[in-house]
Amino acid sequence: MKVLLSGNEAIALGAWEAGVQYASAYPGTPSTEILENLARYPGVRAEWGSNEKVALDNAVGASFGGARALAAMKHVGVNVAADSLMSVSYIGVKSGLILVSADDPGAFSSQNEQDNRQYARFGKFPCIDPADSEDARQFVKIAFELSERFETPVMLRSTTRLSHSKSAVEALVPEARSLQPLPPFVRDPSTSRVVLPAVARRRHPEIEQRLIEVAAWSATDGFECGLNRISWGDRSVGVVTTGIAYQYVREMLPGVSILKLGMSYPLPLAAIREFADAVETLVVVEELDGFIEEQIRAAGIEVSHGKDVFPLCGELTLAAVREGAGKAGLLDADGAPATQTATMTPELLSSVTVPPRSPALCPGCPHRAFFYNLRRHKRKAVIAGDIGCYSMGVLPPFEAMDMLISMGASIGMAHGFQRAGGQESAIAVIGDSTFFHSGLGPLASAIYNRARIAVIILDNRITAMTGQQQHPGTGITLQGEHGKEIDIAAVCRAMGVTSVEEVNAWNVDAINKTLRRALDYEDGPAVVVVRGACVFTPHFHLQPRMRVDPAKCVTCGSCFRVGCPAIIKSDEIYPTSGKQKAAIDPLLCTGCTVCMQVCPVQAIAPIE
Repeated sequence: MKVLLSGNEAIALGAWEAGVQYASAYPGTPSTEILENLARYPGVRAEWGSNEKVALDNAVGASFGGARALAAMKHVGVNVAADSLMSVSYIGVKSGLILVSADDPGAFSSQNEQDNRQYARFGKFPCIDPADSEDARQFVKIAFELSERFETPVMLRSTTRLSHSKSAVEALVPEARSLQPLPPFVRDPSTSRVVLPAVARRRHPEIEQRLIEVAAWSATDGFECGLNRISWGDRSVGVVTTGIAYQYVREMLPGVSILKLGMSYPLPLAAIREFADAVETLVVVEELDGFIEEQIRAAGIEVSHGKDVFPLCGELTLAAVREGAGKAGLLDADGAPATQTATMTPELLSSVTVPPRSPALCPGCPHRAFFYNLRRHKRKAVIAGDIGCYSMGVLPPFEAMDMLISMGASIGMAHGFQRAGGQESAIAVIGDSTFFHSGLGPLASAIYNRARIAVIILDNRITAMTGQQQHPGTGITLQGEHGKEIDIAAVCRAMGVTSVEEVNAWNVDAINKTLRRALDYEDGPAVVVVRGACVFTPHFHLQPRMRVDPAKCVTCGSCFRVGCPAIIKSDEIYPTSGKQKAAIDPLLCTGCTVCMQVCPVQAIAPIE
């Protein structure tokens, strides 16, 4: 039957259809929904790992034990998992192992837009790029078969547009299936799963030969199974493309000949050469790096146009492909494909201008009172931030974050700044899920080196930014089982932190006093756990909504400095200042009381 699925949903379906028995991931947009959907299928053990390396290590262990396994993460998560990824590529896998890398061209929700196809070349393993949801479903099975045939991990690379767009998929009705025990572990003296230097030296030439064999498979079986495909059209222009870029080429340049590469590494260069010889002009269209173009040129195959006309940065769009095609002379004077009448007018291809709106913490967010207080200290302290909702502390009205590079880096950066001789106080801000992801290691180093820093752990009892996923601090597994809830404050005390305080996230005055004590503490790092549940969790409880008494409002602006979207400007003017008085949207207000606490004239109170 045909169903409409997103790319992430299709990957999950394809994994289940391929017999995946174990899967692990760390949530990160745009990859999160893969494990959330796979967890619903029968006979699969799906888990959140505490970080991406842990997720991959879990999947590797399952593969070595004889289960088809999958690890999923966003593109920057592969940076975390890279240590294990490079080693498992050398020693090989037993049952199929897929690493799903969900890249983010355009950096819609990420700190960069790296092209993870480069990891495949770096790590010497295949990379497969689906172009739509049906590709995603089918390519998972192909990837597992490829993985087992060549005993290699395989990267299945998605992108934001593919992950979150929906298209028709041929789906099976899930059948009853139970989790099967693994077969007895067999120690094969001819195969080593231990990465010793002697093993690595022996395996390296074998891995190089494996790449040659995979490329040969891609040039033959890869076309027969539909992984790679040629659509012949007008042979005056031939386009080599892959992934979501194929959809834009097909729409923008109907009628041209297209070589769609489902495997972007290693390339079937012999097949590409035959395709190039059969067309007059060869063009390469791909998103982000000129990954395929560079390899084709290096093989001595002439490429007329690639990154000279198509953008190197940002997500491809129809408008971007149209502009590049125009520069390449592939469109006529009216903007239509030179090989066929256009199916879309230039007006329809123009970019739609959307009014800009700055991101903001949600109404009732437990981070709001903390950042309101932190703003008071930013002149005397250097603030190292981390990845999560609280990264919005860098934006107005708080503007209270000086450094932010990657998950878990806040504590290490604050530590380094202070120990290197920084004159200001050093504050590290990290979330609960991020603390378990990669905050424990740098905190241990700060304790060991007696770094005099304030470590603020914002515990909202969930992994909020990626859509409210559980983590070790919540005690609930991905599949709804009750595990062990790990207490963050107790962990910090057990590690040797001598100053650990816990404070209510919505108590403005208490947060300010606790923060001051942490900044004044001199015997190593001081930890403050700010506890308050995210508004989208069952732990959060709505309070009576707030309202502004217009008779008392003096337009001082204190309430606006808490940065709540529910606080708006009314039509009433305060005559002394000539400014608009504040008002509160009752549809957005959650009754968190932060605005009431900061109002100096007591103009804000609950609606009775």
